[in-house]
Amino acid sequence: MGFPNPLELLGNVVRFVLRRKKPRTKVLGVIPARYGSTRYPGKPMVMIAGKPMIVRTYLQAKKAKTLDRIVVATDDERIRKAILDVGGEVAMTASEIPNGTERCNAAQLQLKEKYDIVVNIQGDEPLLEPEIIDEVVVALKNSPDAVYSTACTPLKHEEVAMRGRVKCITDVNGYAIYFSRGVLPHNKDGTVKADFEYKLHLGLQCYDAEFLKIYGKLPSTPLQLQEDLEQLKCLENGYKIKVIMVDHCAHGVDEPSDVPSVEAIIAKSPPGMY
Repeated sequence: MGFPNPLELLGNVVRFVLRRKKPRTKVLGVIPARYGSTRYPGKPMVMIAGKPMIVRTYLQAKKAKTLDRIVVATDDERIRKAILDVGGEVAMTASEIPNGTERCNAAQLQLKEKYDIVVNIQGDEPLLEPEIIDEVVVALKNSPDAVYSTACTPLKHEEVAMRGRVKCITDVNGYAIYFSRGVLPHNKDGTVKADFEYKLHLGLQCYDAEFLKIYGKLPSTPLQLQEDLEQLKCLENGYKIKVIMVDHCAHGVDEPSDVPSVEAIIAKSPPGMY
């Protein structure tokens, strides 16, 4: 598998930007939740301080002020029932959909209303502050040359080598250069530098709604497959991703061992914060 032709990529991006003339205002939030995850089966329904994780994520996302509507996109009846029990909205999507981004698109295509922006809110981020959702939405609204915005936060140096923590590097204007599960950036010494601010990519992806429809039609790309990171397909095809830095001290739930630390944060927080 090779990389797409650079001139063809540039033409696709320019045509996309020119075609979209109106401001992006109407925002849909989608939380994709697949029960049969390969790395952590049943993760959306794992109990976090007495509530299923997907419910905690939904209730946090509901507090965001920029979302005109929010739905959980799932293929599982257990997840559907958990969300309906707290008054949420669910879009049932096919189990064979390969990733969360395409599940978000499947959800938006089911809705009668049209939206300008679709926010992919990862279901394994139960402590995500709603203010971060709002900041990422505003970033995309203010970046007409980007098709996607996301957030990073400073990464603890002891976690830089962890493959479960996705790292990001950006250019001087805040556009993504690369994402990786490995140490990023690396250096010739092979050591983590104490004076360097490594960026942790948060599980929050904000898409131009029309680009989201295109994304699933783009063939998989070499770096995307190598790293198993959806966002790399955007970069490899020449599209821009706007990255903002936020202060977010809690990571998501990547594996069972993360659950106790998340519950400890909830226990120490003011009532109603999470």
